[in-house]
Amino acid sequence: MKLSEIARLQQYLRTAFDNNRFTVKPPKKEGHPVEVYVGEQFVGVLHRDEDEGEVSYSLQVAILEEDLPLD
Repeated sequence: MKLSEIARLQQYLRTAFDNNRFTVKPPKKEGHPVEVYVGEQFVGVLHRDEDEGEVSYSLQVAILEEDLPLD
């Protein structure tokens, strides 16, 4: 993913969630997904999909059961 796309996605997330603490970081290794953070907390990865000339992005967030509040 190009740096310009990463910057646009970061701005989109900040606006969509009204939270300027979102940071989208390029992958550490080529071919890996970009990483999404809120502050220092890693929250998920972004994938780019191109199909028949149309581009879309998906945000994958994993929530561990141990991180959930108790009942």
